[in-house]
Amino acid sequence: QVQLVESGGGLVQAGGSLRLSCAASGNILKINVMGWYRQAPGKQRELVATATSTTSGHTTNYADSVKGRFTISRDNAKNTVYLQMNSLEREDTAVYYCKAILKITTSPDISYMYWGQGTQVTVSS
Repeated sequence: QVQLVESGGGLVQAGGSLRLSCAASGNILKINVMGWYRQAPGKQRELVATATSTTSGHTTNYADSVKGRFTISRDNAKNTVYLQMNSLEREDTAVYYCKAILKITTSPDISYMYWGQGTQVTVSS
């Protein structure tokens, strides 16, 4: 079984910073994609940033609303993804979810998708 555990959320003033972490554990063979999504009250879950494995490292993708403010990074050795959030705005308030697309040791030919439980980020003015 695979688990994704997020941490690092909290309350911060506008203009401040937070760093989210998401650690994947279990019978993981390879993680292809790790990313962050968020869901604000009354809104649909939306992509924040993803980091996709390549032969030379990772390629990243960001929502337009966070470009230049947020940075996603991965530590393959720890099966962990981070989201450094700077210049936070009230509109960034949401529950942030980690997602991973990966292969497990018992089914190496199939890719599975897993979600974390979510971590609350609240930005006050």
